[in-house]
Amino acid sequence: MEEDSNRIWMVRAGSGGYLIEEFLQNNIIAIGWNDMGDIPRSISYGEMRDLYVENYPDHTDGRTNQSTGQIYRFVVEFQIGDKVVTYDSGGRNYYLGEIISEYEYDEKYEFYQTRRVKWMKEPTSRDVLSTDSKNRLGSVLTIFEISQDVWNELLIHNPAKMSDEQIILEEKKEKEEEPNELEEIREDVESKSAEFIKDIIANLSWQDTEKLVAGILRAIGYKTRMTSKGSDLGSDISASPDELGLEEPRVKVEVKKRTKDKVTSQEIRSFIGGLRDFNKGIYVTTSGFSRDARYDAERATFPITLIDLDWLVELLLNNYEKLDIETKSLVPLKKIYWPL
Repeated sequence: MEEDSNRIWMVRAGSGGYLIEEFLQNNIIAIGWNDMGDIPRSISYGEMRDLYVENYPDHTDGRTNQSTGQIYRFVVEFQIGDKVVTYDSGGRNYYLGEIISEYEYDEKYEFYQTRRVKWMKEPTSRDVLSTDSKNRLGSVLTIFEISQDVWNELLIHNPAKMSDEQIILEEKKEKEEEPNELEEIREDVESKSAEFIKDIIANLSWQDTEKLVAGILRAIGYKTRMTSKGSDLGSDISASPDELGLEEPRVKVEVKKRTKDKVTSQEIRSFIGGLRDFNKGIYVTTSGFSRDARYDAERATFPITLIDLDWLVELLLNNYEKLDIETKSLVPLKKIYWPL
């Protein structure tokens, strides 16, 4: 199987690869959605979507669109000569093959939508691949397209193409390079995650943004109280170590919900002037601070902390496990474990 112009597809062998033996023993690839029946080969995408809705009427639009796209690819876009990869998660091996038939509907298999495949005799071990290729092969979709460079790496590292000495050298090389590549991917994932969290916060109402800030302060250890400033002016947050606000530090918190303009020095001076009975201040904004605003905060008589969106996300993540349920519901997050 040499490099050519045909497309390359990943087709997963069911959840966790439990159908890998059926794929390999019968020389097939297959997808589920059995209720779709025998799909017409000349079907359009719109007709495919209508057929999907007819058979799975309870599915959401997002799930319908995603599933329709994958079925359409398998039935219509896959071509004889296209390359295909499937993964055995138990053995941590990728099997490489070539599609040798048009779409077929066959009820003798667990998944009825099938195509016949000519598999290579030996799989490529996941362990010898670069971290970049492992990452790009990690999508949970049943079907997705693989780039030529990933296919080339799978092919180059296949035992049929390598001597024992080459296999040993490649495994040693990848073990040496993997930590740095994993770190780069981790940093990229963290950066993207932070931006998505910013998107959620940016779309909160000003009331919910204030509730989020108050919830973070409570997680840090403060007692909070909302103080109304009027129907069109929002509210301040009063924070202190005790519920009555008698213990120091007594903190006044201003939350500015904005999308564009940075907080000005005049706004900071106005905030400082309104502290009065407080001995510390926190000013939170989703739009950032001007240089002059930061300067005025630094030279204020009372300690003033300025929190922009980046720092707000950092505080949220650092204290997320200690947030109450109401605050977590404003920005629902799921913990993901990463190898050290």
